[in-house]
Amino acid sequence: MEVLQELLPFISAQLWHSFVVFLRVSAMVSLLPAFGERTVPVRIKLAIALAFTLIVLPAVPPTANVQPFENLFWLVASETLAGLMLGLGIRIFILALQTAGMIAAQSTSLSQLLGGAAVEPLAAVGYILVVGALALAVMTGLHIKAAQLVIFSYEVIPMGVLAGAADVSRWGVAQVSRAFSLAFTLAAPFVLISIIYNLALGATNKAMPQLMVAFVGAPVITAAGLLVLCFASPLILTVWMQSVDAFFARPFEIVR
Repeated sequence: MEVLQELLPFISAQLWHSFVVFLRVSAMVSLLPAFGERTVPVRIKLAIALAFTLIVLPAVPPTANVQPFENLFWLVASETLAGLMLGLGIRIFILALQTAGMIAAQSTSLSQLLGGAAVEPLAAVGYILVVGALALAVMTGLHIKAAQLVIFSYEVIPMGVLAGAADVSRWGVAQVSRAFSLAFTLAAPFVLISIIYNLALGATNKAMPQLMVAFVGAPVITAAGLLVLCFASPLILTVWMQSVDAFFARPFEIVR
């Protein structure tokens, strides 16, 4: 009993520290690609969050400023917002890929094919790219990079400290700007094919006004879009993965 009484303060401190780390980790996991998708059951997400907590916990030293049950609401709010910020920073790359898929689909007349295959309506091009990107990210160690990101985040956003609104807004605007730039870059092959197709269609219509070029050209642009998807998707996913790795290397850099 005396040994247990001596261990009780230590166990209580460890449980409290684990709870604080779990707040940030669980918020990030809820938005983490592949692990936090809507199709993943809630119990599985909880198990993943607990597993991440066990991995991150030994690398995060306890903070003397964070006392048990002192300013609990502030602690929950600050840690949850920090975790959501980390998860959103990674999730935005999936949104960029979905945007690239929509741009590509609109450019190649593939925007309605299998549009309801995902949880949310998504063009087939975007759905294929997202599934491939999720598989590639997991194969290249997304879980390891996410754990390293959480550990590194305590150096930038200490435990129990709420990130400044001005800094978060600048960081968020920079991430959104980079996401849209990445989306247009990934969709560039489809946009170029669409421009060439429309120029050729206009020249054909000018030379042969009687020909119904829309009926002749529609299968051509669809086939061209599928061919571009087949040959360009490895390069698209490579560029996307390089951008994700760049974010993990410098997650809190303000992109100008």
